[in-house]
Amino acid sequence: MSAVPLCLLATAILVWAERARIMGVRAVTKTVASLAFVLAAVQAGSLDAGVAGLALLVALGLSVVGDLLLLSRARPAFLGGLGAFLLAHVAFVATFLTLAPDPRIAAVAAVPVAAVCAGVWRWLSPRAGSMGGPVLAYVVVIGAMTATSFGLAARSPWVPVAAVVFLLSDLCVARDRFVSPGWENRLVGLPLYYGAQLLFAWAIPMVALDVTSGP
Repeated sequence: MSAVPLCLLATAILVWAERARIMGVRAVTKTVASLAFVLAAVQAGSLDAGVAGLALLVALGLSVVGDLLLLSRARPAFLGGLGAFLLAHVAFVATFLTLAPDPRIAAVAAVPVAAVCAGVWRWLSPRAGSMGGPVLAYVVVIGAMTATSFGLAARSPWVPVAAVVFLLSDLCVARDRFVSPGWENRLVGLPLYYGAQLLFAWAIPMVALDVTSGP
């Protein structure tokens, strides 16, 4: 079975399980959906895409670790998940850098991205409490990931689209954790998140294989 429909199906069931609060189904479907986006990257050619493909698999693998940790709402698990995703975004930045992004476009994109991240931090900082430091670090790193992704826009606009969608999904996670917990956050956030990961899994190997194949 192709990994993309598997991921989409598991995500749909996951959203339902979140609503119904069936924890066993939630755990299984989240695991399947997350492993499916790694498989999607393999099916898209990441193993043949050189260093960028391997860096992508590291980023996606760290995301899977973060997803599994965030199955729990306990503080240690949340911080562990936050750390795993922070490292995943560092790996995404490394992935983009191996593909020689246009630094001028990335620098221009960094201005509005920084403004958005500053607004996010202003929104979250009064509510983050003792987790303020890790949350701030995460906001900075995902901002760097998003800005860097725009450097690849000329070769694949889907890369920055994926980064922006990922950022939006994280806002849903932050709202659920710090502002207003509720199923509606997952209803919006989970499809955005898995959609972003599938876009990365498809777009980055496409760009990398184009680079490695040459003119």
